[in-house]
Amino acid sequence: MSRSAHPAGPRHADVLPEGHYSAPAEDLNALDPKVWARTVRRDEDGALTVGGLPVTRLAEEFGTPAFFLDETDFRARCRAWRDAFGADADVFYAGKAFLSRAVVRWLHEEGLNLDVCSGGELATALDAGMPAARIAFHGNNKTTAEIRRAVEAGVGRIVLDSFEEIVRVAHVADELGVRQPVQIRVTVGVEAHTHEFIATAHEDQKFGLALAGGQAAEAVRRALKLDGLELIGIHSHIGSQIFDMAGFEVSARRVVQLLAEVRDEHGVELPEIDLGGGLGIAYTSDDDPREPHEIAKALGEIVTRECESAGLATPRISVEPGRAIVGPTAFTLYEVGTVKPLEGLRTYVSVDGGMSDNIRTALYDAEYTVTLASRTSDAEPMLVRVVGKHCESGDIVVRDAFLPADLAPGDLLAVPATGAYCRSMASNYNHALRPPVVAVDEGAARVVVRRETEEDLLRLDVG
Repeated sequence: MSRSAHPAGPRHADVLPEGHYSAPAEDLNALDPKVWARTVRRDEDGALTVGGLPVTRLAEEFGTPAFFLDETDFRARCRAWRDAFGADADVFYAGKAFLSRAVVRWLHEEGLNLDVCSGGELATALDAGMPAARIAFHGNNKTTAEIRRAVEAGVGRIVLDSFEEIVRVAHVADELGVRQPVQIRVTVGVEAHTHEFIATAHEDQKFGLALAGGQAAEAVRRALKLDGLELIGIHSHIGSQIFDMAGFEVSARRVVQLLAEVRDEHGVELPEIDLGGGLGIAYTSDDDPREPHEIAKALGEIVTRECESAGLATPRISVEPGRAIVGPTAFTLYEVGTVKPLEGLRTYVSVDGGMSDNIRTALYDAEYTVTLASRTSDAEPMLVRVVGKHCESGDIVVRDAFLPADLAPGDLLAVPATGAYCRSMASNYNHALRPPVVAVDEGAARVVVRRETEEDLLRLDVG
């Protein structure tokens, strides 16, 4: 993952007087549809609504902080990805973005597959009824116990990430008397982040087997020799929060080149390639993500062209959107606790959550936007930094934003595009209680992941 593009203006506003900023030209009460889930509106009283329900009512019923997930939007995005790629390709939702039993059921019902990268994610998928044949199992250090559970369950593919793992999976498959479908994850020397891709020095990472130096080719040789493995294809992932397709073009060209080398050396044409995920979403109005049909068309054309050039049959394509599906479908609702103006700098607005429910700002310098959610206001805009309640100076939710100058304790703020990598990376820092995830759909709201309690924390403390 990497941060979204920075908004225009000085980067480190805290060292400049507030007068150096231009007030936003847009209406502070307006909602950019790129950033918000598709059923989010404002009602006649000015309160934000999702699925027809005002956040003021949702806050009373479910408390704050809380994640509110637009089920209508989530399902629509699943269908958009499924329809864009069609029956001749596979869409695997990347469960690491956010996974729950409800999400697994939605994916199953909407015809998507699922990739998992831990025993816990696999357990959630199986418990919620996802057919094992539609599950891919990722990870750079899968334990033997995790591999055994996956093979026993009959997962559709295991993505091999090292020479040791090739042997490990083959050994388990032999013990169980099965032939396990696998892909080999290769590092293609391309890294794409947001608006740039750099084609050098990216073998220095923990994932995959490098094309450079022949590791990937050697992995193919070893996998093809083992009776317990059925090598079905090659997997490549080049980065996160990607808007530019140029990195995918370079990656596809190098993967297809490997497929041609496999054919020439072994007389085998591998039937599948997985181009990974990492497609970007709009965290702010400056971001301009591509639609699924545009992505599907571009990837299909790239792979077909490269295969024709190499004299190969076009393999079945897989992609792994996670953030691109769930990211825009949820927002986090907070209550304002403290409003602290710093003369000549900015106003610090403290909310009742923070880095325990969204670590991305502190970890990746990620950019978010924020809106006053419980009402509208005609007050002048003021430059704010929205911060959390944790004992940490880096506990920042939204680094730079404008909110109405009449903001007061008790107001509700909403931060959009928090469906991915927020609840899934949440922590109990300062013994904070992780927020609930509430699904909203056509005027009804229900908890799909409940709020933690003090009893939950104390139950784990056996000292």
